[in-house]
Amino acid sequence: MAQDYPLALRAFVFFVGAVGLIWTVRSAIRTVVVPRGERVVLTRLLFGSFRSAYRTAARRHRHVERRHAVMSRYAPMTTMFLAGIWAVGVIASFACMYWALTDLSVIYALELSGSSFTTLGFASSSSESVLGLVILEAVVGLGIVALLISYMPTIYGHFSRREELVLKFEVIAGAPPSPQVFLTRLHAIGWTENHEPLWEKWEDWFEQVQESHTSQPALPFLRSQNPENSWITTAGAVLDTIAIVDSSLDVPREFQRALTLRSGFMALQAIAEFYGAPIVTDPSSTDPISVRREEFEALLDELVSAGLPVATDRDSAWQDFSGWRVNYDLSLLSLCVLCDAPIAPWSSDRSSSWIAPPTFFRPRGWRLLRTSEGPTT
Repeated sequence: MAQDYPLALRAFVFFVGAVGLIWTVRSAIRTVVVPRGERVVLTRLLFGSFRSAYRTAARRHRHVERRHAVMSRYAPMTTMFLAGIWAVGVIASFACMYWALTDLSVIYALELSGSSFTTLGFASSSSESVLGLVILEAVVGLGIVALLISYMPTIYGHFSRREELVLKFEVIAGAPPSPQVFLTRLHAIGWTENHEPLWEKWEDWFEQVQESHTSQPALPFLRSQNPENSWITTAGAVLDTIAIVDSSLDVPREFQRALTLRSGFMALQAIAEFYGAPIVTDPSSTDPISVRREEFEALLDELVSAGLPVATDRDSAWQDFSGWRVNYDLSLLSLCVLCDAPIAPWSSDRSSSWIAPPTFFRPRGWRLLRTSEGPTT
């Protein structure tokens, strides 16, 4: 009965339920509705915890395809579990308030809350003191269901648009994507001039990725169908390709390449910053990068062998390339770690020096193990 419990206890339980309800609904709204990227504690904790579990499960498989298949389930399963957490949070919060205002048992309070949330009506209460709460919970339940109905198509819509250009780049650059393969194949088919329409599409792509990947926490972890490809390694290959063309090839200047390169490294910095990954916001053109000079020279030699018009001043070319690369080098490597990207040249193949924090909360959680000529923090 109601008088069996102290009023202070019931007031405390009601307060806990109210706070839990506000916290859960606020988390759902900030994750799904708010267009700008916000760091939601519940979402980050859940994605961080599931990431650790899925990475542990993936390491048990020796084949790349099996590890890729395991990690491909990470983002969808975590997103669905997040929806379940919101539902459980609302039901438990209202159950606390029902128990505090009536003489219902804990079990029946949960039953009433579940009935009201799902609007099934299999449980009811004759107490007028909770009638308003019952109606409110039904509205909140319908609201969360409506959010989820719109949330999943939105995520997969962004994913589909992202992967469209990733797949097109793979056709020319291979998998994993390589700037050397991309430029060699373009030269082989005679497309050596007027690349502006191509880079204009990538400028739009980077802008869309920046907006979507800082507002939908599951998107960076949705993996490409090809286990050797990833959106982040493709982004790195695109930026490296533009940097190589502008710094090392004797071709006419195009303003669109510079715009695409700038939009690209700004997008990677914004996404990395959202997840607490280390970035360099105002680098110097002389700062070290993870690409070594001999690697750069070897790539230029391959381009010369393929017949591309490589500039003769290699020193100036290296300075210009490293001056571009320093803007996205650190954010590219840290995002490769965050997304468990497959091995690709000049990006994830050197990101093993980094260890990401399991919950993605603090930049201090990122640790650099070793580097030869790479970035420092």
